Amino acid sequence: MTESAPIFIQLSQSIEEGILDGLYPEETQVPSTNEFASFMRINPATAGKALNRLVDQGILYKKRGIGMFVATGARQQLVQERRDAFAAAYIKPLVTEAQRLGINVDSLHEMINAAPTYTSKTTLEGAQS
Repeated sequence: MTESAPIFIQLSQSIEEGILDGLYPEETQVPSTNEFASFMRINPATAGKALNRLVDQGILYKKRGIGMFVATGARQQLVQERRDAFAAAYIKPLVTEAQRLGINVDSLHEMINAAPTYTSKTTLEGAQS
């Protein structure tokens, strides 16, 4: 989440993270506009804009008089969108640079497999020791 982004974008990204992390499973109700507004201390119209953005994307749907719910397939949709963005931001430039350097696919594969892997519990200091 980018703090320089508008608040409604930050909130919609936070809800997306909640869906991806399992905080908001599919077919469960998300907090109301007023609940988000109160919790985040923002204008309810701003919270509503965030929720409506997710409705427009098919991530949430409205049940009139009841609230907003996570749509079936929302998590998979978000995963696919993130994978596509990851490929565009990282894989495509990686492959382009590898081609410029004359690195073939097999060599690139070996380089990736040999690269150290980091988990959220691993720090760079710990990995270098």
